[in-house]
Amino acid sequence: MVGDATGAEHERIVRVLVDEWAAIRDLLATLGDEEWSRPTALPAWDVRDVVAHLIGIEATLLGEPQPPPPADLAARTHVRNELGAANEAWVEAMRALRPREVLDRFVEVTDRRAAALGSMTAEDFAAPSWTPAGEATYGRFMQIRILDCWFHDQDVRDAVGRPGNDGGPAAEEALDEVVRSLGYVVGKRAAAPEGAAVTFSLTGPVRRDVHVRVAGRAEVVDELDRPADAVIRTDSATFFRLAGGRVAAADVRDRLELGGDTELATRIADRLGFMI
Repeated sequence: MVGDATGAEHERIVRVLVDEWAAIRDLLATLGDEEWSRPTALPAWDVRDVVAHLIGIEATLLGEPQPPPPADLAARTHVRNELGAANEAWVEAMRALRPREVLDRFVEVTDRRAAALGSMTAEDFAAPSWTPAGEATYGRFMQIRILDCWFHDQDVRDAVGRPGNDGGPAAEEALDEVVRSLGYVVGKRAAAPEGAAVTFSLTGPVRRDVHVRVAGRAEVVDELDRPADAVIRTDSATFFRLAGGRVAAADVRDRLELGGDTELATRIADRLGFMI
């Protein structure tokens, strides 16, 4: 999918991203004022802050100037890099807004972004672009935007106790992005030995078996030529929250079924959180 310049691929990415914005919009429209202030799994951010972050990224992509950094930025220990500082500037700029104002701003910005994306061509999507994962294409950047928006959709749902939208195209796209990093998780973070074979078995709402083989380096493979040495079986919601650093494996151990080499499986589960 990456770098595919076909019109169908361009249309698919735009459709999934715009539909995800609509899902977030529908969720936010149901929240009471108190729910906008509920803390999320993200350090120091409540629901309003998560939405402000989403607004800020899309506003930046529309060419809007970034707000000034917070006066106490240096004291905010959850801010670890320049991207985090930029995010915090947008979050701080919207902290004084009422919930309805934040929702209206989200609708306005995503509507403009949807129009901008719809006017782009397949060639525009294939053009070189900065992305959070390094230099790639604009289309690749938008695939990562689906991941970010969907994860934050789930952050809000977790905070207010309204589960949903945990399957379907955006969730599948988010999983595709997470899978790209599983070789790094298994080979580097968990230090799986040469020759090791690992299977992640997701039981739903997103169902998929993902295999990683260590042969010189750890890589995701379509299938294994023998039974996996270590198996991690869980529901996709738990898997996403582990990969996103929203929960620690120790806190959801009852939702994890570890098979084969349980020491290796435990080590992988404990180090699965890799996202910023």
